[in-house]
Amino acid sequence: MKKLCVLALLALAACGADGEPVQPTLNAYGGLGSSGGYVGGAVGLNKGPLGIYLGF
Repeated sequence: MKKLCVLALLALAACGADGEPVQPTLNAYGGLGSSGGYVGGAVGLNKGPLGIYLGF
């Protein structure tokens, strides 16, 4: 549910109604190691030189 809310907020912010548009980003990764598998990623917003990211 939290991921859906974050994605909805990103989509709304991506509209960029005025000024420079806000650019949403999504990074995902995964792999296998000797201690098992792992998955992770981050979502974020960029506007000009500023960026805010949330890792999961």
